[in-house]
Amino acid sequence: MANYDKDSVQRRLRRIEGQIKGIQRMIEEERGCNDILIQISAVRSAVNRVGGIVLENHLNHCMMKCKNEGNEQEKTIDELIETMIGFLK
Repeated sequence: MANYDKDSVQRRLRRIEGQIKGIQRMIEEERGCNDILIQISAVRSAVNRVGGIVLENHLNHCMMKCKNEGNEQEKTIDELIETMIGFLK
């Protein structure tokens, strides 16, 4: 169940893909390490933003699920915690 704007996320992912290809070209062209590292940092930040959008959606979905589940709430919360830990690694 995705409440986030899929088109926006897809645009972000295509932009990230372009950044990765740019980094590959930079390496092929033997550009300076500083420039390459700055671009890698930008990609990492962009990926984290996309992950944050998806995680926010997941959190909202899980909270709604918890409200409606009654005795299964603890299991849902445990799954949510595992997801968050995995994302933050």
